[in-house]
Amino acid sequence: MTTVISYEPLWQTMKEKQVTTYTLIYKYHFSPATITNLKRNMSITLYTMERLCKILDCQAESIVKFLPDPEDPEK
Repeated sequence: MTTVISYEPLWQTMKEKQVTTYTLIYKYHFSPATITNLKRNMSITLYTMERLCKILDCQAESIVKFLPDPEDPEK
């Protein structure tokens, strides 16, 4: 079974912690390409996940969730 990555928890956590994508890029030196990957629900490295968790003082489940792929024929 395949899964779909969703960073919806990240955007909510960032809003609660008052951290913007601008802050991630200019204060924490995140690549704009990494931000684009997050916005497009694409994969990121564990290093990036760890950095986000430290910056936002949270656990991984506050950043990403994995959903079943609705188009997966094995479902």
